[in-house]
Amino acid sequence: MKVKVINRSAFDLPQYETPQAAGLDVRANIEEPVVLRPLQRILVPTGLFVELPEGYEMQVRPRSGLATRHGISLVNTPGTIDPDYRGEIKVILVNLSNEDFELKPGERIAQLVVARFTRIAWESVEELSETDRGTGGFGSTGTK
Repeated sequence: MKVKVINRSAFDLPQYETPQAAGLDVRANIEEPVVLRPLQRILVPTGLFVELPEGYEMQVRPRSGLATRHGISLVNTPGTIDPDYRGEIKVILVNLSNEDFELKPGERIAQLVVARFTRIAWESVEELSETDRGTGGFGSTGTK
């Protein structure tokens, strides 16, 4: 599938890093390093603008390497870019560690995953069908 893109960043377009990768690594389009203090959030520009086909979304997800090595994640994960959005893709990073983190220009900060979605129409009812699980919530299926 082809997705139209405008790249106003100083970097190459996001790429899949392995042949079977689901996510494209997106980079911080900043001119100077930025220090992210513990529990601080920052909105990071990417310089990318996309036109997704109808029925598709682009999910913005954390990078596992940044999370495990530095405690860097995303505040709204996954973030959703709707097919009718035409603005710049920006990433809300958060530092969940106890140490400062220096974000460098061009650093890979998140993954972009394109996925098909289905819109629904609500059907109001008085009851839902029965299942073995029923109303069991978090942890109700136990560990086996």
